[in-house]
Amino acid sequence: MSDYMIFSDSCADLTPELVRRADVSILGMHFTLQGKSYLHVPEETGLSSPEFYALVRAGEMPTTAQINTARFVEAFEPVLREGADILYLAFSSGLSGTYQAACLAAEELRQKYPERRVTAVDTLAASMGEGLLVYLAGKKRLAGMGMEELAAWVEKTRGHLCHWFTVDDLNHLKRGGRVSPAAALLGTMLGIKPVLHVDDDGHLIPVSKVRGRRASLDALVKEMEKTAIDPAQQTVFISHGDCLADAQYVADRVKKTF
Repeated sequence: MSDYMIFSDSCADLTPELVRRADVSILGMHFTLQGKSYLHVPEETGLSSPEFYALVRAGEMPTTAQINTARFVEAFEPVLREGADILYLAFSSGLSGTYQAACLAAEELRQKYPERRVTAVDTLAASMGEGLLVYLAGKKRLAGMGMEELAAWVEKTRGHLCHWFTVDDLNHLKRGGRVSPAAALLGTMLGIKPVLHVDDDGHLIPVSKVRGRRASLDALVKEMEKTAIDPAQQTVFISHGDCLADAQYVADRVKKTF
């Protein structure tokens, strides 16, 4: 076993293949839909993505639960007993209490295993923004970077990581309390699509509004043009919520632009 392992959570939205390539361990988060609880993990949730999104489009609203301290202890302790340390890269503290729960678990385990190191780092990132940071961290570990150096690298790099995204249906933001019912109704009537990102404190904030789905996808690429540093040499992740054709359109635009 390596002298340390990287853990993250399923909010990183990494595919099983990316998890294997980065050699990281993912802790699943639970969500509840139609009164049934599911564990979201890269391999299997018990509910396919098309089924999940069909239910959401029909008006069902899933509720989520953060990973609690007990689950962190349960997952981390076997690794510590085998003589390895742990670096946990957490879902943004601006969106969840998961990071705080991980810190409590780390402190508890440090007292029980004083010879081992357990470090939790707040990625201030979400979805595949978090996933990109975890993936790159995993590759650096495989290349030989030590745990303390890697934790410092994550803390430095997270401020340079940009998430740009848009939604096609404002009702999803309304259900989540991100926009008012009146704004959602008016925006839907006018075909308004918001462009959003995750700010430096890990919060989800709107940046601009455009009219039409295609314009909102183009806006993502334009924001990348304005903010990316040497984009041709960067790793870019493009994710989607059951709209593969739109993701492919953005990917093609990125390739043509850079």
